[in-house]
Amino acid sequence: MSVAYITHPACLEHEMGAHHPEQPARLNAINDRLVASGLSMVLIHHDALPAELRHLHLAHEREYVEEVYAHSPNEGHVWLDPDTAMNPHTLDAALHAAGAVVQAVDLVMQEAVKQAFCSVRPPGHHAERSCSMGFCIFNNVAIGAYHALETYDLQRVAIVDFDVHHGNGTEDIVSGDERILFCSTFQHPFYPHSGYQSSAENVVNVPLAKGSTGEAFREAVYNMWLPRLRAFEPQLILVSAGFDAHQADDMAGLNLIDDDFRWVTQKICEVAEESGHGRVVSSLEGGYDLQALARSVEAHIRAFYG
Repeated sequence: MSVAYITHPACLEHEMGAHHPEQPARLNAINDRLVASGLSMVLIHHDALPAELRHLHLAHEREYVEEVYAHSPNEGHVWLDPDTAMNPHTLDAALHAAGAVVQAVDLVMQEAVKQAFCSVRPPGHHAERSCSMGFCIFNNVAIGAYHALETYDLQRVAIVDFDVHHGNGTEDIVSGDERILFCSTFQHPFYPHSGYQSSAENVVNVPLAKGSTGEAFREAVYNMWLPRLRAFEPQLILVSAGFDAHQADDMAGLNLIDDDFRWVTQKICEVAEESGHGRVVSSLEGGYDLQALARSVEAHIRAFYG
């Protein structure tokens, strides 16, 4: 069983200030942990390819993409929204982050690997069809989902999101598209204060109260996600893998531990085996305590190997 690990040095060049929590050190912490654990030796490493405009336009309005390009600075920072800034390297990083998921979809659909993890930044699940938000510029996973649908003529693609924050951008882009099932858990009430009133048939949102532990999270996945996923029979599953629901992450208030991320990944893989030949593409979203993030990603990737 082979698992791809996709990243790119450009993703380390994007930075939004010394005290911004979404920092390059996140990727270094993950890489160091995988090397120290020996897991890096069994992964199939790939340098991410940049997304092309045609990929971005699958999920974003042309005017928004043009706006991002136009705001890319030659020096210093330009803020797209109160949380999200661009430095001179950000556009390149964002293109490689989105391109990594496109590349991962190609690898699993062409059976070069069974699963893939994209260790990239900026993250993506808050980016809506026509605006940036919450550290996110392009919606990496949504772009990958539409690439899979358009390129490989799939009928059913699932996106699962276990970040502590609701994936409002992903829901904005895929809501109402019966080819995509979007399943999400998140802390509520909490930023971005969305997801708790969704009515789209293809969206399964499960808000979790502050202080919820792995028991509540597993119950939500078992009772709410898994029946819908199995009934949907996805031919491919994409994961917005946010690890900021970890109890060590002080930016939020859920209390998951490393093993909860292993468990949910195992359940996702079981559904993928049943209906999609085991195809899973995962892309990094949140997670800001560096040690907890690195351990959680290790647990997530180990679950791919059973």
